[in-house]
Amino acid sequence: MSDLRATAAALTARGRGILAADESIRTMSARLEAAGVAGTEDNRRDYREMLITTPGLATVVSGVILSDETFGQRLRDGRDVPTACRELGLLPGIKVDTGTSPLPSGNGALVTEGLDGLGARLADYAERGAAFAKWRAVIDARTTTPYARQENAAALARYAALCQQHGIVPIVEPEVLADGDHDLVTCAKTTSETLSAVFDALAAAGVDLGAIVLKPNFVTPGLRGTPVASRTVGAVTFDVLRRTVPDAVPGIAFLSGGHSNERACAFLSAINAIGRAPWALTFSFGRALVSDALQAWRGDDANVPLAQQVLLANCERAARATEAALTVAS
Repeated sequence: MSDLRATAAALTARGRGILAADESIRTMSARLEAAGVAGTEDNRRDYREMLITTPGLATVVSGVILSDETFGQRLRDGRDVPTACRELGLLPGIKVDTGTSPLPSGNGALVTEGLDGLGARLADYAERGAAFAKWRAVIDARTTTPYARQENAAALARYAALCQQHGIVPIVEPEVLADGDHDLVTCAKTTSETLSAVFDALAAAGVDLGAIVLKPNFVTPGLRGTPVASRTVGAVTFDVLRRTVPDAVPGIAFLSGGHSNERACAFLSAINAIGRAPWALTFSFGRALVSDALQAWRGDDANVPLAQQVLLANCERAARATEAALTVAS
């Protein structure tokens, strides 16, 4: 496991984070079309190529999470995407879950699918250069139950064990959704219960915690709830993590959860400002990093330099937040 532990540490090293560019074909096509770009395979490839070839990206981004489609594509210069990522200083990762479905007798809760045949798929991804993988469990504070948490935790644990068996670092992502009007206390309770269930399941599955990356949500009110100060989010999030996440985990890379780049970075900075974490605390943002770049690009090659500048600026802001260098009073 020594190589996996080194990779997990590299993914969450201070000053660098993980770029999530793993939207499904359907989601990515919809986002392109909303920006006035046809949702074709070539355009999805060109958009992701614009992201990963951004000059200087590797100074603030350690790895990029890719979809299966992108992982199997080639850039315009002929390089396959995983090879290009490594040559650009980025560790290539792969999303391996296949989405969610309603959990039977789950009170409206969802469970993530994709375990069938996962070992064979991981072996193939590893052979093709994947350094890490991602599996996202979706927890809704309005519908979650102990049963739903346990089922999602069990799936995450089996996925993580299979990843390590095949020489791939698992990103473990139990996301308590920010959608809704729930308050901070509800999010804290749900996040705490979810993380406790996940680490119980990881322990039962024999997963090496030193060779994973945890990707949780910030503890915040729902996006339709009453906002609280970034310092409050930082303090409550840190408290939840300190009570539920073992010290053996090398790094925590937060998802943005629908929050803006500015807000997500302020939350991350506030947590790092506390200064007593046993784990590296960094980012694994998607929309909070790339949405502005997509709007700047809009499918036009002439806009690539501007779009890349926008992406890099957002990534640099997030990287600075790992040093608690942002204002956190807002």
